[in-house]
Amino acid sequence: MSETPDFAAYAQPGIRGLRAYDPGHDLVALRREAKGALTELGSNENSHGPSPLALQAARNALDDAFRYPDPLGGDLKRALAERHGVASSQILLGNGSHELLMQFAQVFAGEGDEVVASRFGFAVYALAAQAAGARLVLAEAFSRDAAMPLGHDLDALAAAITERTRLLYLANPNNPTGTWFDADAFARFMRRVPAGIIVVVDEAYAEYVDAPGWRSAIDALPSHRNLIVTRTFSKAHALAGLRIGYALGDAEAIAVMERVRESFNVNGPALAAAAASLADDAHLEAGVRATRRDREALAQALQSRGLHVWPSQTNFLLVEFGPATAGIERRLLEEGVVLRPMGGYGLPDCLRITVGRADENARLLAALDPAMGQGHD
Repeated sequence: MSETPDFAAYAQPGIRGLRAYDPGHDLVALRREAKGALTELGSNENSHGPSPLALQAARNALDDAFRYPDPLGGDLKRALAERHGVASSQILLGNGSHELLMQFAQVFAGEGDEVVASRFGFAVYALAAQAAGARLVLAEAFSRDAAMPLGHDLDALAAAITERTRLLYLANPNNPTGTWFDADAFARFMRRVPAGIIVVVDEAYAEYVDAPGWRSAIDALPSHRNLIVTRTFSKAHALAGLRIGYALGDAEAIAVMERVRESFNVNGPALAAAAASLADDAHLEAGVRATRRDREALAQALQSRGLHVWPSQTNFLLVEFGPATAGIERRLLEEGVVLRPMGGYGLPDCLRITVGRADENARLLAALDPAMGQGHD
């Protein structure tokens, strides 16, 4: 009998200690056990659903499932270019923005380099740095008592840059905290960043923002060739299951990234659905308005129960439940309400709650009262 190879030892150094991305609960198994009775508020999905035009476009594209999809994504790139006022050569398509966030570190960082990110930022930034063999440098976030609690401290991020820094990740708004920074603060930050450092701004939740002073970093692309902005169709466009995201940046930076992009990384139905969704502004805006309205109502309902709710410009809320967090989360799960534990982000006393439809939010609140051991009218 042949000896079993030590596959972990064969892996590159950055991979050996890497832990796979944790998506939370095994929702497929939970759905099977619950027989469809789950209220899923743990993955920041948009339960208002995608545009009917997008669904029909995806169905139509299935007729050509035997053919490879457009490797260039030309139609979608042209639509995105028109929407954002950039050239098609400035757009990179991905199998969700997750794939692109990982690839930035693969391309622009490596052994001996540093990648800077904020504490309480999206977990993929740390995974990307480690997989590339780079050292992750975490800048401290603002404290709970600050004006933007748990938000990115842009001064701390700028101060964390050294001669070894090659890449810096930001999220605006941020996952999992829901916090944000305004355009003036970002402009001051970019003036402090050396031109040789790639700055990636993750705007997965941009469509949900209504805060005064916030502007997309896309507006700053003409002024900063080292800036890259990522977006996704998974959230406001409600196409999470089709896995499609994109990045915008300097055409030369995008051309370098294209060298590692898998030839057919975005499937045909996803390309078609995304282009159709982009053309259905009315559907997108209706879903965003409903989410903003329900975000405020849900935050107030949770606060009335004595819970600390962080300000949010996303489709979710970060909520502090205190020492009883794990027990409350477990009791909610027993009632078929799925939230996202935050222990992996260093926030064990918190749960992240997706803002669902009004009926889903009502079911959450009805289950939450007994789980917390208190009743409310």
